[in-house]
Amino acid sequence: MSDVTDAPPEEPEDEFDAIVDAPFDAALSERYLIYAMSTITARSLPDLRDGLKPVHRRLLWAMRLLKLDPSQGYKKCARVVGDVIGKYHPHGDQSVYDAMVRLAQTFSLRYPLVDGQGNFGNIDGDNAAAYRYTEARMTRTAIELMHGLDEGTVDFKPTYNGEDEEPEVMPGLFPNLLANGASGIAVGMATNIPSHNVAEIIDAATLLIDSPKSEHADIMQIIKGPDFATGGTLVDPKEVIDAAYESGKGAMRLRCKWEKEDAEGRGAWQIVVTEIPYQVQKGKLIEQIAQIIADKKLPILADIRDESDEQVRIVLEPKSRAVDADVLMESLFKISDLENRFSLNLNVLDETRTPKVMGIREVLKEWIRHQIAVLVRRSQHRMDKIDARLELLDGYIIAFLNLDRVIEIIRYEDDPKGELMKEFKLTDRQAEAILNMRLRSLRKLEEMELKSERDALKEEREGLELLIGSKDRQKTRLKKDLKELRKLYAEDTEIGARRTMLIEAAPAKDIPLEAMIEKEPVTVIMSQRGWIKAMKGHADLSAPEAFKFKEGDEHKFAFHAQTTDKLLMCCDNGRFYTIGADKLPGARGFGEPVASMVDMDPDTGPIALMVADPKGKLLLASTWGRGFIANIADVVAETKKGRQVANLKGDARLLVVREVPKDADHVAAIGENRKLVVFALSEMPEMAKGQGVMLQRYKDGGLSDATCFTLEEGLSWTMGGDSGRTRTENDLTMWRVARGAAGRLPPTGFPKSGKFD
Repeated sequence: MSDVTDAPPEEPEDEFDAIVDAPFDAALSERYLIYAMSTITARSLPDLRDGLKPVHRRLLWAMRLLKLDPSQGYKKCARVVGDVIGKYHPHGDQSVYDAMVRLAQTFSLRYPLVDGQGNFGNIDGDNAAAYRYTEARMTRTAIELMHGLDEGTVDFKPTYNGEDEEPEVMPGLFPNLLANGASGIAVGMATNIPSHNVAEIIDAATLLIDSPKSEHADIMQIIKGPDFATGGTLVDPKEVIDAAYESGKGAMRLRCKWEKEDAEGRGAWQIVVTEIPYQVQKGKLIEQIAQIIADKKLPILADIRDESDEQVRIVLEPKSRAVDADVLMESLFKISDLENRFSLNLNVLDETRTPKVMGIREVLKEWIRHQIAVLVRRSQHRMDKIDARLELLDGYIIAFLNLDRVIEIIRYEDDPKGELMKEFKLTDRQAEAILNMRLRSLRKLEEMELKSERDALKEEREGLELLIGSKDRQKTRLKKDLKELRKLYAEDTEIGARRTMLIEAAPAKDIPLEAMIEKEPVTVIMSQRGWIKAMKGHADLSAPEAFKFKEGDEHKFAFHAQTTDKLLMCCDNGRFYTIGADKLPGARGFGEPVASMVDMDPDTGPIALMVADPKGKLLLASTWGRGFIANIADVVAETKKGRQVANLKGDARLLVVREVPKDADHVAAIGENRKLVVFALSEMPEMAKGQGVMLQRYKDGGLSDATCFTLEEGLSWTMGGDSGRTRTENDLTMWRVARGAAGRLPPTGFPKSGKFD
């Protein structure tokens, strides 16, 4: 007896259970690439030929099998979604239903493919009801898109579990890609295609069929631009739109459609918005504008009302009848979604399922090529059907011509089928068809009908044979079919009329600041330590000590302004800053450090604070006695960093910043050596920035003060003490010299401080 027992044979290892040793980065990149390609080709990008993503194609295919034609009744959406996820699309039911809902929304699709019954959402942004409550069927457009599926026009592929088949692409003549557009985000790429007018698409396609070498400009003479489901107005210049369509990428500005409407009352009016930009939710838009009103960001707008029913009607009430309607709307276009930008990205899958960004001309040419291929396949399929029918007709006619012999063979022969094939040289199909003939068909009239049918089919076959063999005939037939389709979507039909108007916007108007900020009087106050605030109303400036400051701090600047004013703050390092009066903190506390509002150098401090009059001028002078005249409009800076206006060298600091009176014609400068010079204002240069020129020459010290005045009125200065009186010197002959002179001692009574005020 052997001690060795036979070991059972080892079972082969399952390749899916085998552990593969591979670098993590290589395995990750390989799997991620597979995922990315699946997302691109099977989920996010539409096919150029029918403009559908797989989920939309499967939805329409399932509805077709359920016989949900426009002439039939509605069925529950739950039934459709169940068939789609059970047979064709193994994904979540909610994502499939969301896709179906979008196909039914008249404000999402220019030409809806699903006719929904029930709550399918609305333009306010409300969601659709659950699919157990809603019903649907296909629209006529969907039927046009699927026309020819039973005629061998496209290939079919097995479903994910191999139990059924589904079409790879829809063969219909309806140009769905451009007609309804598409949007989607894949991995590393995206697509965003607007909807267009079908009549324009067909006209452009016809042009390319007739003249394949037509240029992009010729096409854009026909296709004016997008035609959105919600209408609106495209306001970009034609050149911008044309350039976007040529490259396949670009952006276009879309505005609401509005009109000025008379309201009750003398001269009262209101603005009525009847169409809003595409993909803007009306509910959120109204909330946005209501918040703008609440935040007082647009004081010239008083109220907004939603009076919409089936048609959009948003009413905007101005603050007063004196408001300019165009200014009001221009303001709203800037700060609300009444104007938005649509980004064009013509990224599609071509016939080889390769993603590619195409221009409008290439898209149309590829679509025409697909339709020609569909036409040829339909014709070939019809020819095959005709050949099969002719084969049977020839057999029937032989039977009629030899009817007695055929009957005899059938009655007496053991193998009538074989005998018929042998005696009359029939094919298997012909013999089988003769054996299956009904007795009622054995009439003389039937023979005549068969011969007539055979002649008609032969004539049709000849035409199809010519069509398949001639590209010119194919083009002619395609143009004929397109012409018939165009009648359904012509400009004079309800569904075909263009909705989005193309009106190039006029040059942007200068929107006055009062339109964006509510105009209110304020008193601007700044302390010695640089704390700034704005008190409501125009307070009494005669007692600045009454203003509230921190302990150890005191008043430095105080003046009246409006909330719409821009304030100009000048620092001794020659840098100027601009602050909006509406941005200042209230006067309940001590205010805020001005250094927190602008980017100030810690070693500098403000020497002047004033309302920036864009038409005014400033006299600037440094401690070294150099200066120039600057236009206030040139020194206003909108950034926190400010603007360097006076270029200073060494230890020089900006000392004088004074507004130049409108009728001033002379400049007076006094040095620390108490020498005064007076010279013509015309000797001062006007500059946007720089060091300027020498006002006065010094042996010791520098400039103490400078001012501009009118010679006829004389030079005035503030007397010392608390009296607040001023003194004026009219005879300045002794001090009138050329700019840059040393000067002489000032008139008797000039302040020892060396300041004019």
